[in-house]
Amino acid sequence: MQPTNWRGWCGAALDWLPLAIVVLTVVAALAGRAGAQALHEERSGKQIVESLCISCHGSGVEGAPKIGDKKAWANRASKGLTGLSKMAIEGIRRMPPHGGNPNLTDVELERAITYMVNQSGGNWREPVSRTQPVPERTGEQIVKARCIECHGTGKNGAPRIGDKAAWIPRMKQGFDGVVRSAINGHGAMPPRGGMADLTDSEIRAAVTYMFQAPAPLQ
Repeated sequence: MQPTNWRGWCGAALDWLPLAIVVLTVVAALAGRAGAQALHEERSGKQIVESLCISCHGSGVEGAPKIGDKKAWANRASKGLTGLSKMAIEGIRRMPPHGGNPNLTDVELERAITYMVNQSGGNWREPVSRTQPVPERTGEQIVKARCIECHGTGKNGAPRIGDKAAWIPRMKQGFDGVVRSAINGHGAMPPRGGMADLTDSEIRAAVTYMFQAPAPLQ
């Protein structure tokens, strides 16, 4: 048996020591940040807007879309919450990343955006904490909150809720095709029925409800 080369082993260990220290430091920093965010009580969109965003979006300074200006927010809202939150996180034009407050969590930013969109003609649901499961809305809830506006009366040629004679021809492309049309938008219907925060499964539930309703809703 060859004697162990302790000097060589110690030398190799010392060579790796700086890298190990760096790795442990990074891991500790990430863990600390995660722990701090877990302890941070996330504020509502209204609270964030009134304490920070209002300084620019309240009056439209520096070209910021003014809260309540439906025309200014309409095009931005079409990008959906994902698109708008990405711009807010990274910063755009004269708006710094995270609105100038690096302590804001991504969820708080999304809530602030949602609040401003809703104050400007939108109908988005405020995001909940990432640490808790998000309960999905039922098809009935979604339909009565949004879809009934057109599908309740057949506005703009929309098939009425429960009118199977109107829905069956559309089902020729397959149920998945109808759901994709609802997700992407079709004719006068905007993507996701104008509710950008709807998940794909929620849209599927809404379409299912409208097709299976026993009779057209009044």
